Formats: sequence, structure tokens, C-alpha cells
Amino acid sequence: MTDRPSPKKARGPYRNGLRRRREIVAAAAVVFGRYGYRAGSLRAIADLVGTTPATLVAYFTNKEGLLIAVLQHWREESDPITVAFEGLDFIRAFVLLMRYHDAHRGLMELFLTMSIEAAREEHPAHEFMIERQRHTKDTMIRCLKSAHADGHIAPLSNDELEEEARLLIAGLDGLELQWMLDPRLDLEAVVRRLIDASIARWSDRPLAVVATETDAWLSEHGQAR
Repeated sequence: MTDRPSPKKARGPYRNGLRRRREIVAAAAVVFGRYGYRAGSLRAIADLVGTTPATLVAYFTNKEGLLIAVLQHWREESDPITVAFEGLDFIRAFVLLMRYHDAHRGLMELFLTMSIEAAREEHPAHEFMIERQRHTKDTMIRCLKSAHADGHIAPLSNDELEEEARLLIAGLDGLELQWMLDPRLDLEAVVRRLIDASIARWSDRPLAVVATETDAWLSEHGQAR
């Protein structure tokens, strides 16, 4: 009978391969975030992890495959912070997302750089970024509808829901860009004010009351500042 390799021996190389893959993706996120997809070279990425461009190709086939892996990594890192919530909880969770970005600046660099570059249809990240924005907008609209159903905000027409979601996304993206240009900006604090002001307007309640509720929400989720 032919001996089978032990599970322990079989898992070792596999774990090493996964670890190496994660290292490459992390390095690519830094390079693409700093220089963009076009200017960010495989050589620069390989140098960061002490390997060769040929090794990167062996793992990801080509530069485009590596970019897709980086974008998937970014989504896997950021989505769990907000997707666990519904209604106004989802909106408030963006405060936690900004706190995460503050601690992981490279991922925000990547997102903003790709958002600008991917405006061109021929860019390999174009469809990913378009779908990402559409998904965020649709999720916000669904959560605003849920907040109204729960009696937390006033009713909004379909056009108003679309407009409010787009305005909130624009506010978040704009503040993130300002923070990238001036790291002294307290990103979490300004986004917190944007979120509280939006909820106060949707619910026609005093800002101070909404702010107190947000304080309680953050404390409840173990994330009070």
C-alpha cells in the first residue's frame, strides 16, 4: 500500500503559500494606492516582499489578476464593519469604518486612487468600482426604508431616497479625500457629525438628541471613543 502524506505535512506548504499570497497582496495595495495601477510596477511590488516579478505572475497570472486580488482584499477588510447592521445602525457604522480607515490608511489610499483611475472604461477596476458604488447606494436606500418602517425617520419618496444616498456617499468620499490631503483632520469626528446631522434631518429631531443616541450606540457595540 502506498503511504499517504500526513495531513500536517500537506498543510505546511499550503499555509506558506497562503501567507506568501497575503504578503504580495498587502504590498500591491501599498504600491497601487501610492502610485496607481498604471504607474505601480510589478517590480516595485516584488521588491517590497523580497521576491521577483515572475513569482507574482506565478501567483496571480498577471498584473490585472493581482489588482483584482487587492480589490477583493479591500472589500473583505472593510465590508464586515458595516454589513452586520441594518437601518440607522448601518448608517452609524460608517463612524466605525472611518476609525478603521484611520488605522489602515493604505487601504483608503488604494480606494481613492482606484476611484479616480477606474473612471476610464478600459481600466481593469472599472466594473468593480462601478458595482461597488451601486451596491453601497442600494444598501443605503434599503436601510433608509428599513429605518422608516421602524419609525425612526420620516418617509422619503424614491427620488428622495436616491438623492439622500448619493449625498451621503459624496459627503463620505469628500471627507476621506480631505483627510488624505491633510492627515490632521479628525476623520472619525467629522464623519460622525455628518452622520448625526443627516439622521437629525431625516427624523426631524434635535441634533443633540441624535448625538446622544449615537453615543449610546457606539458604547453598546464596544466602540466608544
